[in-house]
Amino acid sequence: MYPLAQAYDSVNLQCDVELGGTDQKFNLLVGREIQRNWGQPPQIVATVPLLEGTDGIEKMSKSKGNYIGITEPPKVMFRKVMGISDALMWRYWELLTDKSLPEIAAMKSQEPMQVKMRLAREIVSDFHSSEAADQAQADFDREVREGAEPADIETVMLPNGTGNSLAKILLGLDLVDSRTDAERKIKAGAVEINGQKYTNLTIAISGETVVRVGKKWKRVKV
Repeated sequence: MYPLAQAYDSVNLQCDVELGGTDQKFNLLVGREIQRNWGQPPQIVATVPLLEGTDGIEKMSKSKGNYIGITEPPKVMFRKVMGISDALMWRYWELLTDKSLPEIAAMKSQEPMQVKMRLAREIVSDFHSSEAADQAQADFDREVREGAEPADIETVMLPNGTGNSLAKILLGLDLVDSRTDAERKIKAGAVEINGQKYTNLTIAISGETVVRVGKKWKRVKV
């Protein structure tokens, strides 16, 4: 029923042209058939390639969690672009920028990290500004490449009821998915307290303490 419902939209709107992704080709063509049945000239169908999400497998979709939101902060947008694979990067250059195919081909001989950095800057500039792209790149260099504390680190109070259990503290700070996940990351040395790896399951936090788990940071106050 879905193709028929979408096709009737074309009839109701008396569409001349309908644009959609390549996965919508059948639905768009049904629109042409239904328009003929209603005595209307069939619409022109135009399709565009689908953009793979950040996972490089499924099409980009918010429901699949592999998307880059056009209203996301520059810092988040920049980091997500930098997280895609080198192979997928060329697809983004082709579909999301105004670079010609010969220009993109010429870039393939260049250092991938620098090319991806330029891609991230272009995308952030398109949806925000060149100044925002500058700041996003500076934040990425400092926080990801150098591992420094984020300038916008969130300061929170120590969660209630956690005692000296580091796993409970990490869970209460929303830095891990579960206590099991917390304990695994603590034992693997993936947890830092004030810049130092911490592998004990108990901790006595006093004053202000900076806690890091992977790319997630929190400053904790008692």
